[in-house]
Amino acid sequence: MNNIKRFSFLTFCLSGLVSILVIASPSNASGKPDIALEQIEKDLNFLASDEMAGRGNFSKEINLAADYIAKRFSEFGLTGTTSSVDGIKSFKQSFSVFQLKPKALKVTLNGKTIVANHIMAVSNKETLQWNNTNSVKTHVFTSEENFRQVITKLNQEGGLHFVLVDKHHQAIFNRYRQFFHRGLIKETITESGAIIVVLSDDTEISNYQVDATFDVVQKTLTNVIGILPGKTKPEEMVLFSAHYDHLGVTKDKNESALNKASAKKVNKDTPDLIYNGADDDASGTTGVLSLARYFSQANNNSRTLVFVAFSGEEIGGFGSKYFSKQLSPGQITAMINLEMIGKPSKFGIGKTWMTGTERSNLFELLNKRLATNEKEIFADPYPKQGLFYRSDNATLAKLGVPAHSFGSTQIDKDEFYHQVSDEVETLNTKSMQNVIQTLAESVKGLVDGVDTPSRIEPLTSRPQGKIF
Repeated sequence: MNNIKRFSFLTFCLSGLVSILVIASPSNASGKPDIALEQIEKDLNFLASDEMAGRGNFSKEINLAADYIAKRFSEFGLTGTTSSVDGIKSFKQSFSVFQLKPKALKVTLNGKTIVANHIMAVSNKETLQWNNTNSVKTHVFTSEENFRQVITKLNQEGGLHFVLVDKHHQAIFNRYRQFFHRGLIKETITESGAIIVVLSDDTEISNYQVDATFDVVQKTLTNVIGILPGKTKPEEMVLFSAHYDHLGVTKDKNESALNKASAKKVNKDTPDLIYNGADDDASGTTGVLSLARYFSQANNNSRTLVFVAFSGEEIGGFGSKYFSKQLSPGQITAMINLEMIGKPSKFGIGKTWMTGTERSNLFELLNKRLATNEKEIFADPYPKQGLFYRSDNATLAKLGVPAHSFGSTQIDKDEFYHQVSDEVETLNTKSMQNVIQTLAESVKGLVDGVDTPSRIEPLTSRPQGKIF
């Protein structure tokens, strides 16, 4: 039984014991649940510290961040995803992915050796030795053809392909090459296939030879999940989420040079190699921890509350994809995903906005709850950015869950996004506190089991690529 199925089973088992279950909720001086600024700053500073080395996926530091989040969930008295080990609840949901990365490449075309930066390669086979091989299909792309469409078609077809591309496509060729050569991540490998693309002035393929090796390595990613069982409707879940991974540390000399200017923005004298990801998304993860603490203090939730820190968002949303496949989407009443809440929005300090307001009536339900407190959640002011499908909520939304992201950062103006200068000192923690407090108040009807938002129309799955 995998972790999240254990989690679902455990949730239902706990529902029968809820009358005798005692949650060890953290207390505060007033005795009322609160969103504590001091704790926000403590969590944020830890997650975005240099010691976390940018929380890069597959790094030892992201495991330390996962340990920290799990410890915080434990302190709140939340339930883990599996049975306890040595008296300590396990809050971790680990799963495997595959990393595909070129190791050595040598290509000749029409008797000429091709320079390395004119070769793009992706493969889920560990070795390729082609010499005018019959099983390999050859293609020639002219300047008029759509590079992206043709590569997508070959990927969906699968098999072995040797492709000659006109230099007119150099810009998009370089983007694809950089993506593949950094290491492609796949959930599964179901069929062996490979695509070798050569950028050249040649217009035909008379003969070719390919000698290539690839690293195909199985690696582990980990979501961190804490559960607060519902009192009267435990089978219905409200999900609070954020991703805790970021970009890690760069070793690229060109990137390091660019980072020297970025480092100056936060008063650092030397090139900064660490992508701390304070706003993206240590701020959102801190928000999830604050909400977990808040609702565990209240300890009166009718629905089961599930708090998730996803991994793998920055490399393709693999954490939320894995999570979504382990339970029925119908179990989730709503998903509140926090993404970059560390800076004042264009609507003011402490104001937040929601993506996809037209896709369900969650927006109306939340604002109805806030009206009595003279607060408001605003509609996404950046529709052209396509933010609804750029975070972990998208995976669940495609399955019909009313899953929306909440942010505050002025993404059209933010000079720190995906820069090493995304440091804690660029954030406004008081604004963060107000955003989190607003969200806590807005979801009262969801938590109490009174408000049930309309479902999002599920998307028909697109054909999956067989190679990448």
